[in-house]
Formats: sequence, C-alpha cells, structure tokens
Amino acid sequence: MIFDDNYSMTIDGKAVVSDAGIAVVNPATEEVIGHAPDASRAQLDAAVTAAKNAFPAWSARPIGERQAMIAAIADHMLRHKSAMARLFTAEQGRPLGGAEWEIDVCAQWCQAVAGFTLPVELVEDNDTRRVEIHHRPIGVVGAITPWNAPLLMAIWKMAPALLAGNTVVLKPSPYTPLSTLKLGELLRDVLPAGVLNIVSGGNDLGQWITAHPDIGKVSFTGSTATGKRVMESAAQTLKRVTLELGGNDAAIVLPDVDPKTIAPQLFWGAFFNSAQVCVAIKRLYIHADIYDAVAHELVEHAKTVALGDGAQQGVDLGPVQNGMQYEKVKQLLDDARAAGQKFLIGGEVPEGPGYFIPISIVDNPPENSRVVTEEAFGPVLPLLKYDDIDDVLRRANDSETGLGGSIWSNDLDQARAIGARLETGTVWINEMFAFLPNAPFGGHKQSGVGVEHGMAGLLEFTNSQTITSRKLASAV
Repeated sequence: MIFDDNYSMTIDGKAVVSDAGIAVVNPATEEVIGHAPDASRAQLDAAVTAAKNAFPAWSARPIGERQAMIAAIADHMLRHKSAMARLFTAEQGRPLGGAEWEIDVCAQWCQAVAGFTLPVELVEDNDTRRVEIHHRPIGVVGAITPWNAPLLMAIWKMAPALLAGNTVVLKPSPYTPLSTLKLGELLRDVLPAGVLNIVSGGNDLGQWITAHPDIGKVSFTGSTATGKRVMESAAQTLKRVTLELGGNDAAIVLPDVDPKTIAPQLFWGAFFNSAQVCVAIKRLYIHADIYDAVAHELVEHAKTVALGDGAQQGVDLGPVQNGMQYEKVKQLLDDARAAGQKFLIGGEVPEGPGYFIPISIVDNPPENSRVVTEEAFGPVLPLLKYDDIDDVLRRANDSETGLGGSIWSNDLDQARAIGARLETGTVWINEMFAFLPNAPFGGHKQSGVGVEHGMAGLLEFTNSQTITSRKLASAV
C-alpha cells in the first residue's frame, strides 16, 4: 500500500475521487504534499446511502463478529505504523515519535473497545411481568474529526459506533485528511462495504452531514463555536449529538511539591503536540511560595526542548498545524507584548517558512488578559500566582468552558478535595492525558454535550429500548 500518493475517499467499500481537490500543506515547510478529494453533495449522499443500506446486515451480525473486526483494525494499523506515522507527521507536524505514539494508542483503543459488549438490564422479573432494557444502534452515524489528533479522534468515534451496530460516515479535517483517507483504504478489506465510509471536504461537507436527514447521530470534536452550529443544524432533524469542544484548562500547583521534579510533567502537560490538545494545561496557577522556583525550572526545561520539522531526528516539538491557527497564536502574542506583559521565554515569532511558534511562557499576567481568558491552542502558557485555595478555585472556575483540569500535590487527600471543586468533566491529580477506554470523558458548561469512552460513551451510540412482557396466566 502506498501512503504518499493516490488519496481517495472510501464509499461503499470502493475508492472514490472527485473533480475538485483540497491542497494539503506540510506545516513545517508550507509545501503542498498532496491533494484530498473535495466531496460533492452527491458523493456524500452516496456515502450515506451506502451506510444506510449496510446497516441492517451489520447491526444484525452477532456482536462477537463486530468485536473481531474492531480488533482487526488495530492489527492493520500496527502493521503499517511506520508509513502511516510518516504521513501523519507530514500533514500534522507532530514529530515522528508522537505520530507513532498516536497509532499505538489507536490500536490499544480498538483492542479495548473490542472487549466491550452491550448490556441488557433486567429491572423486573416476577410471576406476572419481565422488564428488560436493551440498547439498539441508532443507524447511520456522522463523525467529524479535528486536525490536532486526526487518527485518534477517528478511532474514538468509529470503534464504539461500529461495535454498537451503527454504520459510519466519517469526515476528517480538511487540514489533515490524508492519514484518515489512507486508514479508510486500509480497512476496505476488513469491514463489509458501506459499514465505514470516509469522505473529505471543507465546511460545506460538514454542514451537509449535520443536516442530512438519513444520519441519525453526529459525533463532533472541535471548537465550541463550531459545536454550537453543529447542534443547531442537528436540531432540525432531532439528531442525537455528542460534542467534545474547547477548554481553557487550569492546573493548580500546591506549595508542597518539588519544583525541579514537577516542572517536566507540567511542561509536557502544557506543550505536548505544541499545546494543540483540548485538555492541555492552558492556565498554570502556582502557589506564591514556590512560584519563582517553578517558573525557573519550567524555563530551564524549555531550553532543552528542540523545535523544528517533526520529520527530522532530535526534534521534540513541531509547528502549529495550519496557517489559520498560526495567525491566531501570533495575534495573542502581539496582544501580550502590546499590553507590556513579561515573557520568561519566547514571545517573538521567527521569520522563515513553517508555522513555528516558539515556546512562550508569560509571567503572571492579569487575570482578564487575553492570554489567560482565551484558549491559545498553541505553545503559549500564562503562569499565575495565588495564595488562597478558595481564590484560586474561583479563578480556575471562572470560565465558560469546563473540559479538564489538574491538581499537583503530595497530599492526595487534599488534592482530591480541591479537584472535586473544579467545574470540569475530568480532573487529573499529579498526571495529564490519562485517557482510559473504560472511563467517560466529556465537558461541563460549554465544553460539550455527552461523553465519549467507557460504557457511557458506548451507549451514546444507541437508543434505549424497554421491553415489558406480561406473563399469561396458565389455563386451569
């Protein structure tokens, strides 16, 4: 299989191209590395029709057969890991080690989901009645994925959707469609025709998916602003929706930690994938007693991190993925400099090709500054000083979003008590990015609707069905 050419959509198990194409740019060089098909409305309709036609047979298969096919997805991805990782790095920008990590996690996720089954709950069984709650697949699921983790977000949606008995029409981001299109090509011999359809395109395609009358559910990961438009469009046909949206995640560092020990963990919790992670540390609150020491250690660690083209050896962080996001982060830095805020490191964007933003750490800016209130989604981190737990919790919770947060302390009881007061869907204590296939993940407030992962996430791809059976009296 060739991974660096011949990009096609997968519709009804077949390769499909289009008259129009989308240029895909390597963010490290700004060079076009390929073209993805730009699906027409008729091609989307064909994909939805294929999924709709495949649904009866797929949903009727014994779940053991569906489990085996989900596990086979993992095997195929691992078999082609090196080539897929190189393509991932070329279009997304993350260094090769991080690309291979994502493929490994995709495989682990498929293997874990393949072990799930749909529960049947018995709520009553007596001499006169038996009542059971079953969970039935919805039908055709529309999945829309972002550019920061394109393969993992695809697996997070398609694996549970398929296991539950749904068929899928998946749309990757137009910024990073190539590795997802190749995944579709890879799975044409694994899944029956029509069960998984992958179509590429821009904003119009996303809007057609959310409005399509034959799609019963939309699972979307992206910005809060776009999520609101998805929800509005889906409401016209009362589609089920799962929305995993933006966050401005706070980390709270208590004064009992060792700054030198904690700094690398805090650094990578903020800057992994060049800070293009929805649950990365976006606001770092540090107790005044250790603020200077932690800030110093973070800067010293940052000096050891190499920024560059992710395809090159020795690179730790790659570029921001696309020009639009690059300009947004540059504007945030410009605003901070114009406001006279102090950078402990970074702050100046170099000239030259590539969407490179240097690691930038801002020293205790005002709480109402843009660098604090806005989600940068790029390598810019404000450090914020606090003295009082109640005050820092108020500040951490003063956000329209509530996706994740973290507490860092040697006193686990105190950390758990503080974490319980964070208004977020996930709280990590002394770690970051600990996603588990069997634990739900979702946001509070404007960070989303519904959850992914675990049994709760699996059941979001189903409709509940209650079956009550009255037992007939025996003839005398």
